[in-house]
Amino acid sequence: MSKAKAMNGEFDFGAGKAPRKPRLTPPESKPELTAAADAVAAAAGIARRTVGATAGIAVHVAGLDWQAIADELNAHGYALVPGMLSADECLAMAAQYAQPALFRSRVVMAQHGFGSGEYQYFRYPLPSMLSALRLALYGPLAAIANHWHEVLQIDSRFPLEHTDFLARCHAAGQQRPTPLLLQYLPGDYNCLHQDLYGEHVFPLQAAVLLSQPGQDFDGGEFVLTEQRPRMQSRVEVVPLKRGDMVIFPVNQRPVQGTRGQYRVNMRHGVSRLRSGLRHTLGIIFHDAL
Repeated sequence: MSKAKAMNGEFDFGAGKAPRKPRLTPPESKPELTAAADAVAAAAGIARRTVGATAGIAVHVAGLDWQAIADELNAHGYALVPGMLSADECLAMAAQYAQPALFRSRVVMAQHGFGSGEYQYFRYPLPSMLSALRLALYGPLAAIANHWHEVLQIDSRFPLEHTDFLARCHAAGQQRPTPLLLQYLPGDYNCLHQDLYGEHVFPLQAAVLLSQPGQDFDGGEFVLTEQRPRMQSRVEVVPLKRGDMVIFPVNQRPVQGTRGQYRVNMRHGVSRLRSGLRHTLGIIFHDAL
């Protein structure tokens, strides 16, 4: 499948095509596919060390199959990007959790009824790799977000440059950065929630798993729920490995019905960690009040 020119919003959203059937079960994990994904992540890491982390991230993101990502988001409510970060990059990012100077605040989830575990919000300026990833992802996602607003008949549109969108947030008083690192120990979990921080909400966000399931931890699955009008909720458990990125809605997404598009409410969370230590990078594109 050819890559979409996402920076210009030139996606084929399947107008006039029959809707794809939803995937009922996650794809089977096969050793050869795992090895291939690890090889892709390793190659990307080598490329970033060669040209520099910031430029390498931008090149990697631009080379993703954004048409396929748009299709997965429309069909299933999330898109999985294997090997977004290499193992070394994941270890380096997770190690930043122990550097308090990088963060503006720390949240203990149990104190607020959010679950069990903790997370820290980065302060500006963001670490260079995180800043590059946030900037590079925003443009293609803005094209998808604008299409969603169009079909849901929401008037607002998103600029294709992240700096322009942040200027809109900051003018409304949303000036605190929202990218975060989350840490889970045995027994920890994250209740189903939506990451809303003010009037201006970018409808898509991303998370990168920084720890290896079955090696660093057990349990702790990433979970999405979809609340459909007059129907029972649908649940997706997203199969992630270290370095994989999942892109998903912040609060709602369009779904094709028999009478046109309608919106469904989305929430996300993490199931109970049974053992080990789990770190996750969360990338939210709007800033907070």
